[in-house]
Amino acid sequence: MGSYTILGSGITDLPKKGEGRRERLLGDPSIRRWYNNLLRGSTTTAENRLRTLGFVCETWGKAPEDLLTSAKAEREAFEDELSDFIDSLFRKGERADNISNKLKAIKSWLEFNGIRLQRKIKTGTSETPEETVPSHEELARLFRFCPPRERVAAAFMAFAGVRPEVLGNYTGTDGLKLSDLPELKIKEGKVEAETLPMKVNVRRSISKGRNNYFTFLSSEGFNYLKEYLEGRLRDGEVLGLDSPVIGHKSVRYSNSFLRTTKIGYGIKVCIKAAGFSWRPYILRAYCDTQFDIAESRGLISHPWRQFFMGHKGDIEARYSTNKGRLPPEMVEEMRGAYRKCEPLLSSSAQPMEQMTIVKEAKIETLKSIAKSLFGIDLLEVKVAREREAERELTQDETIELFEREIERRREQPDPQMMVDEGELDAHLRDGWEYVATLPSGKILIRKQGKGSA
Repeated sequence: MGSYTILGSGITDLPKKGEGRRERLLGDPSIRRWYNNLLRGSTTTAENRLRTLGFVCETWGKAPEDLLTSAKAEREAFEDELSDFIDSLFRKGERADNISNKLKAIKSWLEFNGIRLQRKIKTGTSETPEETVPSHEELARLFRFCPPRERVAAAFMAFAGVRPEVLGNYTGTDGLKLSDLPELKIKEGKVEAETLPMKVNVRRSISKGRNNYFTFLSSEGFNYLKEYLEGRLRDGEVLGLDSPVIGHKSVRYSNSFLRTTKIGYGIKVCIKAAGFSWRPYILRAYCDTQFDIAESRGLISHPWRQFFMGHKGDIEARYSTNKGRLPPEMVEEMRGAYRKCEPLLSSSAQPMEQMTIVKEAKIETLKSIAKSLFGIDLLEVKVAREREAERELTQDETIELFEREIERRREQPDPQMMVDEGELDAHLRDGWEYVATLPSGKILIRKQGKGSA
């Protein structure tokens, strides 16, 4: 199709192949108003609609003003022409989701100008790419092929569940800042976390749902972040509260954020280098899948899992009602729930069945030690604690309870001690006797002939 005139703007000859298309379109006051209206909702949507409308007009051979004029003059005739245009796209072999996107841009432009189509024009079923969520081994392989910056971006998506636009928005004017990581501390060139997993605040301005929320970054993710930030410090960058978590490689760009597209492209390059064909967004799906498994095993509640993924729900409503704050004890409970999910999120995670077997073996070992050493049944201690808590203890809580009870008993006056393997022979010759080998590797001994406390 040839060039054309945008009526009423004095701007002619829409350029081919997108050269200056955006600037020329926005030179029309009507299009600028439509674009600004979309912009107040979503920058990504506004840019996508503007770009798509330009493509449509270039392909169809009509200026944006022509669409309005035709639709106002004779709506049914315009709808016939639009249906024929959609048919022509299908004949060219365009995908259903691309055609649907073009139709949305046309409808958005028309509806902003008070024109609503009556005819339901079908664009078929969009084809969602069939992708399998990465395994732990595949995620670990991806991390090995990532430079430090891309590894951190991938870790935030895979472990914290954030969208790429949280790290850097579409225009590169906002994104995740170091101030959004309140438990991150930088001192004398070293990066530390006050506690792990580390809290990640997502501000309304970088949240897709325009809601404040928070999530957590795992210990593995923090280690990648620590290496990356300390590398930036060694390169001479001055990091402050307003510094971007994901920054440019050049120090002279240190105060600006990477655009969403650049973040996605960087991760995509690493995915290809690792031998996979995923979209970068699959990393967020990985996080959501692991939370799903954790929920099915009772490790995390559904509302908390939704909240960590940035979805609106009961917790989000309560968070907003409290002006962006939840009671500290509730935040810590949520941190504890996330901590239980870490083995599933980790790229080096063991299968849950194997983890369960290992924990069960440790529980039995601790019960045996307590029985032989102190003559007590730790199962009774567990039952008493469960009655007090009015719930069943998890395996991790049971192990912690048993270890604490054994340590308490051991500190009571009694001729017992723990020694290393190399010290055992000397103590046996001195009248001590072997009791048990503890999970830590230490050996418990006591004086011969002495009973248990």
